[in-house]
Amino acid sequence: MARPRSQAAPGTPATVALTAAGIPFTPRAYAHDASVTAYGLEAAAALGVEPVRVFKTLLAEADGRLVVGVVPVSAKLDLKALASAVGAKRAAMAAPELAERKTGYVVGGISPIGQKTALPTVIDESAALWETVLVSGGRRGFDLELAPADLLRATGGVLGDIAQ
Repeated sequence: MARPRSQAAPGTPATVALTAAGIPFTPRAYAHDASVTAYGLEAAAALGVEPVRVFKTLLAEADGRLVVGVVPVSAKLDLKALASAVGAKRAAMAAPELAERKTGYVVGGISPIGQKTALPTVIDESAALWETVLVSGGRRGFDLELAPADLLRATGGVLGDIAQ
């Protein structure tokens, strides 16, 4: 893996946070096609990585508070499992505008790392199966590759069975 904040890494809040924490990562940029809305699947294809190793960041409201679910782009977020993982009774997807406002990122480029507002984060347990996983680096067309343990450390997250 490359040293944190290599010259190829754009300065996003995610790369700044990783660099400040001394967490190693590899920047993975690709040309984003503006007509594509399946951002994670686009990233997997463009970077030549199995979709089960590329994770998307989703925000949900669980009993009135925002939480983050991070699941493979090949799966869906199980809202009931996410609610259970954070001790809530139920969860629903957050409005995109709210997600953008609270994270400081745009939809399709929301990183679980370096968000404007620190939120409880649950990462699907399948991440632990891989030596490295990829998550958004804070903009469309830019992902970060890092070890699952480092992703947990960077987000203060926990593992949970939240994908379906």
